[in-house]
Amino acid sequence: MCEVRHGMDAVATPSPDAVLIRRTMTTILPIADEVTSHFYALLFVRHPELRALFPPAMNTQRDRLLAALLTAAEHIDDTSVLVDYLQHLGRGHRKYGTRPEHYPAVGECLIGALTRYTGSVWNDEMEAAWVRAYTTISQVMIDAAATDEEHAPPWWMAEIVSHELRTPDVAVLTVRPDQPYPFVAGQYTMVETPWWPRIWRHYSFASAPRADGLLTFHVRAIPAGWVSNALAHRARPGDVIRLGPPTGSMTVDHTTDSALLCLGGGTGIAPIKALLEDVAEHGVRRLVEVFYGARTSVDLYDLETLLRMQQRHSWLDVRPVVDRYGSVQLPGVIREYGPWNEHEAYLSGPPGMIRSGVDALLAVGVPSERIRHDSVEELVAAGY
Repeated sequence: MCEVRHGMDAVATPSPDAVLIRRTMTTILPIADEVTSHFYALLFVRHPELRALFPPAMNTQRDRLLAALLTAAEHIDDTSVLVDYLQHLGRGHRKYGTRPEHYPAVGECLIGALTRYTGSVWNDEMEAAWVRAYTTISQVMIDAAATDEEHAPPWWMAEIVSHELRTPDVAVLTVRPDQPYPFVAGQYTMVETPWWPRIWRHYSFASAPRADGLLTFHVRAIPAGWVSNALAHRARPGDVIRLGPPTGSMTVDHTTDSALLCLGGGTGIAPIKALLEDVAEHGVRRLVEVFYGARTSVDLYDLETLLRMQQRHSWLDVRPVVDRYGSVQLPGVIREYGPWNEHEAYLSGPPGMIRSGVDALLAVGVPSERIRHDSVEELVAAGY
């Protein structure tokens, strides 16, 4: 990547391909639904054998395609970020049954959809830029999948061994994978139920890795949430679900002893609880402040567990936050307490809470590199 330097400042100059790709994205954004619909129409007509890889309902899938394109376009010149993102996608796509031979078909139909909807903006130079970019993107994903295949399955089967309905809409599930499942506290995975094949949703692990290999999830049933309602209200011990590979970087850095600030809203308390167990297991007496937010006291379904942890560990301080007006106001709490500028901050919960929480933390002086949270885009796609 080229840089133009003026004194102490450096301004990145985008590559010619990046300029062309971003110009394409700017053109199609207002008509993104039409572009993605046409892409899938081309794909399923020209390559009907690929339809079985996709879920019956395509709305969420269309959103994910656009999000992936936007992310790739945004970081097209930032090799480290782009490669890390694409490797994650390549590994994750194994659970769908994606094979190397599928990528050319996808690229062909993507170019076809872009050609149709970019009008006079599209030309040979722009097409060449997209071909080069897609060739690089697909090869990174293919290589990541091939490497992952050497040491991990594309998915894990997991039997539900316990199912506890904590509130009318929140269930705590414990499952036993059919083979060892390596993960780190603070990560999440994708879950598929037998009732809705090929529909996957993200759920965080609600505990640190355990000696018995069991995994725990907190699931809130949401309106029209196919997977969440199935897991909360239909699943029973003995049922078998599928798990994708673990992912996520909302993990604790154990090379430091910095204090931690944890904000958990609703079922977002699940990975926070996992982080607390992780800190306790490492035995380092680092101060941890937890704010657990909910709309009503009933929704603080795991508060008793956290308070028991607080009794056992002098370094832990748990504060419940209930907002009687019907929304979780954890960001407001940030401004009341503190200071937090020396803390490592972790946020987990509804997308709106995460966005406002990040803004509040930045406003009180917490550097962005000290703030970690779930992917907002994935939460939105999952219908959190």
